[in-house]
Amino acid sequence: MRIRRRYEDIRCLSVAFKNCEEAESIEWKVNTERRTVEGDLYLLQQFGPFLDQQLGEQTLRDQLITGLLKIRPKKGGVRFFRLNRAQREYSRKCTKQNIVLKARQVGITTYIAARYFLQTITRPGTLTVQVAHSQESAEAIFNIVQRFWENLPKEMLKGALVKSRSNVRQIVFPRLDSEYRVETADDNAGRGMTIHNLHCSEVSRWPRGGMETLTSLRAAVVPEGEIVLESTPNGASGGFYGEWQKANETGYTQHFFPWWYDESYQEVVKKGKMLPLTPEESELVRQHELSEGQIAWRRKQWKTLRDLAAQEYVEDAGSCFLVSGECVFELAAIEKAVGLAGEETASEDNGRLTIWFPPQKGRRYILGVDTAGGGSDGDYACAQVIERTMGIQCAELHGHFPPYELARRVAELGQRYERALVAVERNNHGYGVLAHLNNQAYGNLFEKDGQPGWLTSAASRPAMIENMAAVLMSEPELFHSPRLLEECRTFVRHTDGNAAAADGAHDDCVMAMAIALAVRREDVGRGVKRRVIEMASLVVE
Repeated sequence: MRIRRRYEDIRCLSVAFKNCEEAESIEWKVNTERRTVEGDLYLLQQFGPFLDQQLGEQTLRDQLITGLLKIRPKKGGVRFFRLNRAQREYSRKCTKQNIVLKARQVGITTYIAARYFLQTITRPGTLTVQVAHSQESAEAIFNIVQRFWENLPKEMLKGALVKSRSNVRQIVFPRLDSEYRVETADDNAGRGMTIHNLHCSEVSRWPRGGMETLTSLRAAVVPEGEIVLESTPNGASGGFYGEWQKANETGYTQHFFPWWYDESYQEVVKKGKMLPLTPEESELVRQHELSEGQIAWRRKQWKTLRDLAAQEYVEDAGSCFLVSGECVFELAAIEKAVGLAGEETASEDNGRLTIWFPPQKGRRYILGVDTAGGGSDGDYACAQVIERTMGIQCAELHGHFPPYELARRVAELGQRYERALVAVERNNHGYGVLAHLNNQAYGNLFEKDGQPGWLTSAASRPAMIENMAAVLMSEPELFHSPRLLEECRTFVRHTDGNAAAADGAHDDCVMAMAIALAVRREDVGRGVKRRVIEMASLVVE
């Protein structure tokens, strides 16, 4: 309609000048412009539905990206887009909901911008929003998009893709009724919008963990819209860390791009000048076929950045999440435990109950229980089963259970494990769980000072945590739960001196295990003497 109105306005001018010798020329120009604009609009809209169609080795979208769009590479200048390894892999595997964990500067932000730019100009009525963690980053992303537009064919810039305005990191295409915006991650991001394409960049560095802003933005995305959460790691806590950990539950496709996906990350190595590889380097070469130049580059970065290198230039999706704050548990011990952990022998109740060692007749067990309210949000309830003599983790119950349901499951698990000694944290909801256990006549409840249950207090909590830390350090082979070891990574000492889960993380598995191990230590005086027994003596049926 806008094109038609503009055409009619110019037509009126030509009528006013009908006696002028230029009238015929004006009419010809109007018709030519109209045909060109409408033709370009028609052509652009024809591409929209087929962007993901495979044409040879590339999709139509990627062919348009490499044939139309220009970027500024790291070495400077301007050139046509050429897809690198990370971009090609993302193109092959991406879905409607994606989460990207990456090393620095592997080109994902630029590629997402290119994908969304094409969707914006080939699908009328599209609103695309990219959200950066800072004003400086938002300006950088907007410059990328502006460069895409500026280097398109000049005829399109004056016709189908003319802009009505381009300010405050916003491009509006009035003839398409489409808009491209780059925002910063603040409380107002996404308010009042209906978003079709959403890219959240460097989410791990968003203010206050980013969850409130992320929730608001995702609520603004239409059901058939596309979402990308992307970031380098920044500690084992916060919104991005949580989103990465639960991606399988939420349906997000995980993409992991380590530093060697960028071909420029290597040094020139003179023949015979390369020092022998360390065992760690040898393993990287074996697994990922890294060159001497890449290993030399890695040595340089690790020497400069030290402990932060594994975070800035990621190599695996586990160790790259370094904890922000002082981790209570030794990270080296956690990694050793992860390496030694055995495979589960059974998973029951939709994954709520995991078993590594089934009960054995004649053995004695302790069951530590950390309770919760039972709602679908918030903390989980957890019960850890350990063998009394060795302290080895045998089973783990984990889920959202109200007090009665938790008591029923704990009683069943305790009976299954040779009437295990059950130690329920009696704080808060623990009183309700203990009452239900008494009503169910479970006859082997831990008591202290004449009261059933374990009391976690300002005095007992530090001791039980330090006891677990000591056991993990000296005997990492006792721990098998990936969930528990993941919580150990995010269990930090806060600025007020208290040890607890980092922001956005959970500690229910840690607390349940700490209770079980604390009870085991106290139980020594009751005739259970600690002795070293080979783990092979625990038979797995």
